Amino acid sequence: MNDIFSDKYASLEKIIGHQFSDRSLLEEALTHRSRSNELPGLSDNQRLEFFGDSILGFLVSHLLFDAFPQAREGELTSMRASLVDESSLAAIASSLGIGSCLQLGKGEEKGGGRKKKSILSDAFEAVIAAVYLDGGVTAAREVVQRHFSPLVQGLAVSSFSSTDYKTLLQEYTQSRFGSTPSYSVTGSQGPDHARVFTVTVIVNSELCGKGEGSRKKDAEQAAAREALEFFKR
Repeated sequence: MNDIFSDKYASLEKIIGHQFSDRSLLEEALTHRSRSNELPGLSDNQRLEFFGDSILGFLVSHLLFDAFPQAREGELTSMRASLVDESSLAAIASSLGIGSCLQLGKGEEKGGGRKKKSILSDAFEAVIAAVYLDGGVTAAREVVQRHFSPLVQGLAVSSFSSTDYKTLLQEYTQSRFGSTPSYSVTGSQGPDHARVFTVTVIVNSELCGKGEGSRKKDAEQAAAREALEFFKR
């Protein structure tokens, strides 16, 4: 490892919040396959990325489970998906300076690989795996909490404003009845620029909810929400 990369890794360790006992793990996590293709025998981060994906999913799930004790499975799933998707992970990786620490092949370097979302997000997952292998689950949890807790708090502020009631209802009906809800537009009123749609939802041959909205999608969400309340009775 040359001095330039050694200095960058030291800085990255401080930002991440973990000092590696085995820095070769960090080096591997930051080595893209385009670089290992140029240097046979050099390990790239694909295996670590695979492992880190599972570790990150578990630890973020734990964070959400603790932060939202009243949230339903579907809500937790949606929140987790928003936190660990490619764009979110790439943004975190970029803020940590992971891009400047990557070891890329010449072609990928010229192609702007240091700013590619896919490369950044994969590298971040690989780094999480490297932390886990170096310091165990406690170290990995501390790193995840450090960088995801503010994002989780942001979800709390939103108060589930983007709850997908249709998905929640579908998960419920598939589990209970082995079938999916059926939505129908039963009416609309008002001028074209201010039309209001009425939608009903039928589950297991029974009318369970009705909703209105300026868009069919909104009316369906309202109907699904009423149906969920129906099944709570």
